Amino acid sequence: METQEELDVRVLVPMDRHTLLNKMFNELPAGESFIFINDHDPKPLFYEFQSIHGDVVGWEYLNQGGREWKVKVTRLANSVGRDFEGAATLIDLRKTKEEDKKHTVFHRYGMMLVGDTMELISEGYPNEIKEIFDTKFQGEFDWKYKKQEPQEVIAHITKVKVHDKKLEESNIIENFDLRPYPPAQRHDMVFDTFDKLKSGEAFVFINDHDPKPLYYQIEAENTEPFKWEYLVSGPIEWKIKVSKD
Repeated sequence: METQEELDVRVLVPMDRHTLLNKMFNELPAGESFIFINDHDPKPLFYEFQSIHGDVVGWEYLNQGGREWKVKVTRLANSVGRDFEGAATLIDLRKTKEEDKKHTVFHRYGMMLVGDTMELISEGYPNEIKEIFDTKFQGEFDWKYKKQEPQEVIAHITKVKVHDKKLEESNIIENFDLRPYPPAQRHDMVFDTFDKLKSGEAFVFINDHDPKPLYYQIEAENTEPFKWEYLVSGPIEWKIKVSKD
């Protein structure tokens, strides 16, 4: 029996994972499948595939939990993907289980970069989700209704900036998002910025997993006292403030 090749996407930055897996499903012939390995539950991707292509997505967990989630994805039948212009991702809440709706939306929003847009489709107004955006991401997003009909409401949610009161502190000299960069470049960005810090200054960075190994490396290689503060601790986004005393 032939063993199916497994694609480990953990080596890719999140947006590259998303792009690659979407492309693979788009090109997958009916009846065929692929297996991929991720470092967290990729269930929101299932709902995105389903939102775009309809009920033709086979989704089987071969391994669940920890840092290895292995999924077999099968195209059950031919389909034509839904067109959605001006958006980086599409989530149809009508195709999403009630208990998964909020996680799916905010997981995908957490992975979006500034300037990206999510197209959100629902039956009726998604008031609870809108309230969470207003409360948690005030000033960070733009929400526009593109269609408002009884059975189909379409909203475009654009991430316009990342706003955090803690980033307004005068001692923060730089803040950056590591997720679009490969691992080796992330390492250099953090260490180069740390080297630039003067006493009393700080920088903030965002990563897609807990960067604790960087903490231990800074601790081992530097004699200067520093602080490492988690502003956000996962599960999709880790935001760290590093300062020199």
